[in-house]
Amino acid sequence: MPTTDATVPERFVEILDRLSHKAVEDYYNPYRVFTWPDTLPEDTLWMSADLLSTHGTDLAEEIGPEALHRLSRWESINFYSMNVEGIRELLVEVIKRIHSPEFAMASEFFHHFVGEENEHMWFFAEFCLRYGGGRIYSGPKLGQIAHADPEVENFLVFARILLFEEIVDFYNLRMSDDPTLHETIQQVNRIHHQDESRHIAFGRELVELLYSRLRDRLDESALREIETYLKRYLVFSIRGFYNPQVYLDAGISDPLTFRARLLNDERRRPLERKIIRKPLSFLLRSGIFADDTLDLAGV
Repeated sequence: MPTTDATVPERFVEILDRLSHKAVEDYYNPYRVFTWPDTLPEDTLWMSADLLSTHGTDLAEEIGPEALHRLSRWESINFYSMNVEGIRELLVEVIKRIHSPEFAMASEFFHHFVGEENEHMWFFAEFCLRYGGGRIYSGPKLGQIAHADPEVENFLVFARILLFEEIVDFYNLRMSDDPTLHETIQQVNRIHHQDESRHIAFGRELVELLYSRLRDRLDESALREIETYLKRYLVFSIRGFYNPQVYLDAGISDPLTFRARLLNDERRRPLERKIIRKPLSFLLRSGIFADDTLDLAGV
């Protein structure tokens, strides 16, 4: 992003100023805002029922309510672990770009972003360590972005950050006011959603701006390569919610077969589409995606 105001849309500058101001006004101390109970009840759900990876399938009935409670505990820990790992990766990428010539205009907001994401990582990790037996799951990695064209690399970095945040926010919003969940679980999700709404607003503006510059100079083949990469990232992200280690910890005897059955169950497709509906609509509307074709099934 150029350093001169003349090359940055006035609307983008206004949004940066407004979001930076709001970050200051809305600031809270996460180390004081949470009151962590010693334990959470194990005979209730730790994740909204319709967000569990078994929802809508025969397997939800087959394993029974007791196993479903165990599964919800570990799927909850998996979700917060995904946040810890995802935030760690995005922080590295954003910090690399703070006060770089390309992102001088956004650097003040980046400081707020980095501070807030660091605190998010802390309270997600704290939840896992307190209630997940000291465990933070480590999932498969898609790998670092390294592209010969630095402008394409910048775009892919911030597009991935946006998609990650949009998917997480879908879960946050659902669990933030679900009365079937313990108040601590609701609170963690509620507070994260409040900050992520700013990050998503910024991310959409930045991604559109960066893509508009790529569209002006790349040919159609290169643009479609970008689309293919981001579609692969969406599928990769959704599959992270089907963690065989979670199934093993929940007492499922054959976790790999269990996972394969869920991934290939067409009844899972509507929820998966619902999770990515907002970011997918954004990508289509902005012209980054030519269509919404995704291969969500399969192992």
